[in-house]
Amino acid sequence: MPKLKTSRAAAKRFKKTGTGKLVRSKAYKSHILTKKSTKRKRNLRKDIVTDATNAKVMKKILPYL
Repeated sequence: MPKLKTSRAAAKRFKKTGTGKLVRSKAYKSHILTKKSTKRKRNLRKDIVTDATNAKVMKKILPYL
């Protein structure tokens, strides 16, 4: 069986926690920040655990993460 390739795009976007869950950063924080409220921007800073429905597919894409 050949080695599996890691999706490099996904590897840059996801991190694995100590318990094996995948963590991602939230979207909509890169530009056009003037019209977004301070509260909204502050909440977008936090990392979030990937949803279980997505995590199964992501673990297949990231075999060695």
